[in-house]
Amino acid sequence: MKFINSLQFAKKMDHEDPLRSFRNLFLIPKAAGKTAIYFAGNSLGLQPKSTKKFISEELEDWATLGVEGHVQARRPWLYYHRFTKKALGKLVGAKPTEVVAMNHLTINLHLMMVSFYRPTKHRYKILTEAGAFSSDQYAFESHIRYLGMDPDKTIIEIRPRAGESTVRTADILGSIQEHAHDLALVVIGGVQYYTGQFFDIRKITQAGHAAGAYVGFDLAHAVGNVPLSLHKHEVDFAVWCSYKYLNSGPGAIAGVFVHARHATNFKLPRFAGWWGHDERNRFKMQKGFSPMEGADGWQLSNVPIFQSAAHLAALEIFEQTTMSVLRKKSLLLTGYLEFLLNEFDPEEQHYGIITPRNPAERGSQLSLLLKQHGRTIFESISRSGVISDWREPHVIRVAPVPLYNTFEEVFRFVGVVKKAILETKRTMRPV
Repeated sequence: MKFINSLQFAKKMDHEDPLRSFRNLFLIPKAAGKTAIYFAGNSLGLQPKSTKKFISEELEDWATLGVEGHVQARRPWLYYHRFTKKALGKLVGAKPTEVVAMNHLTINLHLMMVSFYRPTKHRYKILTEAGAFSSDQYAFESHIRYLGMDPDKTIIEIRPRAGESTVRTADILGSIQEHAHDLALVVIGGVQYYTGQFFDIRKITQAGHAAGAYVGFDLAHAVGNVPLSLHKHEVDFAVWCSYKYLNSGPGAIAGVFVHARHATNFKLPRFAGWWGHDERNRFKMQKGFSPMEGADGWQLSNVPIFQSAAHLAALEIFEQTTMSVLRKKSLLLTGYLEFLLNEFDPEEQHYGIITPRNPAERGSQLSLLLKQHGRTIFESISRSGVISDWREPHVIRVAPVPLYNTFEEVFRFVGVVKKAILETKRTMRPV
């Protein structure tokens, strides 16, 4: 598409947007006394207007039914984990039996490592991207130490080449092949939180399996953001949170994927809890854990209903569209943002975009590396009514989300950026 740097063009794009009505399903925060330009959906998605209704219904059922709500509530609590399976399966490209909403992301990562990280004397290394999200780094390090091993000798981190911001797929595949003899597990973020790079899940999984390793992904910044085909690509497991692009609220219940080929492999070690036990015999309270088939067999505890109600409200919005439609708008939104930013600073005197230029290698995010006075510029942008995300030392992450952001917001945002940079340049000496 040929973009045009004008407000009229942005409004025309919004008028022709098949998703334009979805914005009305969300509550938009205020900033600087006006409706905010909210570009922080990669940190916390907006609240659907239906969330309050869903939670209120559970409160009403608790008030009127008490414990009987487990079987008599309008959405019986005993089976609540089933209600999100269809939507989650569509979002990650999986069978409903391969996904379940449970716990929080890092808990789920540890649980998956119990099953899929089985180090031996000769095959014990974990490969991941350098600069992975802190929770993943802490999980790897602590899990390895718990097993009596040294993280420095166990974790392989793949870094960008000198002078580059993102990791080349060829370098990931090359490192997997190089360490094939001692590699036990490959765990990569589906979308890298800092740069916004969308990794090639299919190629990484194929390479990991060829090396004899299990392969898993942290999809915190990928689920609801980019198209996923976990079953088709034969990923062993994946974990994600639901408070970013899935809009399920702060601290929302998370999710896991376990490929169907592991569904009845009950010899896989796992930490057990009664909600993963065969539900036909769960309330007999007998010794001897007998896991349910599929991802459900990795559950530990009964479902947190209020979190799950908010999750269900958000997922029902995704059921009204498809990831292909969302992806089409996402590419246009992010592409228009990139076009406008390049128009203002074609020589990259003020900032550089460290997110991949290839649209297929990114999601709904551009990360701007500020050359000077980054924090000052970010604070100026924030005072102008923009809610985005600052990451030390010099990066502003901007995420126009297709469900609720508009092309006019993208146009106005770049105008705010221009003003902030030029005013800062006039008032401050170069550093």
